[in-house]
Amino acid sequence: MIEVVEETASTNADLSRRLGAGEGLAEGFWLRAVRQSAGRGRRGRQWSSPEGNLYASTVVALRANDPSVHTLAFVAALAVHDLMLSQLPPEADCQLKWPNDVLVGGAKICGILLERAGDHVIVGIGVNVVSAPDLPDRATVSIRTANPDNDNDAQAVLEALAGCLTERLAQWRREGLAATLADWTRHAHPPGTPLLVTLDDEGLVPGAFAGLDPDGALRLRLADGSLRVVHAGDVSLA
Repeated sequence: MIEVVEETASTNADLSRRLGAGEGLAEGFWLRAVRQSAGRGRRGRQWSSPEGNLYASTVVALRANDPSVHTLAFVAALAVHDLMLSQLPPEADCQLKWPNDVLVGGAKICGILLERAGDHVIVGIGVNVVSAPDLPDRATVSIRTANPDNDNDAQAVLEALAGCLTERLAQWRREGLAATLADWTRHAHPPGTPLLVTLDDEGLVPGAFAGLDPDGALRLRLADGSLRVVHAGDVSLA
């Protein structure tokens, strides 16, 4: 089910309030806003929300045997990657960057924010459908820019995305985390790709992508050949 509102501050915040009030939102329910006035990204960043792009959130009802909650970031990223395969031409260069960035031609095309709400996880996804924000620290792109022949609107993109996320959630539960991480790795930048990782307590740490740990942590090969395992940090392509 997709519920659409004309404007709200944040679809993630709205679902958090509704779940907190005891509303029984079933897994697969989506809330989409035509406009957001206070969209948020990872690490407290503001998410630009011009009309025409997709701003939506859904809920995942956690089960006893689910893989670790934080690995839903990989599930969401794979769902958006699957979406892009259906929206962009075959030659489009669509890659994943740890943990859940989706890049087209090296430019950011979406934002993903996961937040815990009791025994649910709220998955917020913003996709640049018709326009891309001008950001000082990274390149951005939209579906319309990458594929001018694509005239799908935000609602059509969300309907496709909802199906992709349903399939990736089923894989995560049915096949286990290893299968999800293997698929993520296949669609990511190759091993050896130079990365810059910003850590809260150390600042900038350069290295090279060396794959993922079994729990999804980033393996970073340092200049001296040693291996650093990163559980939280901002990653950019060097």
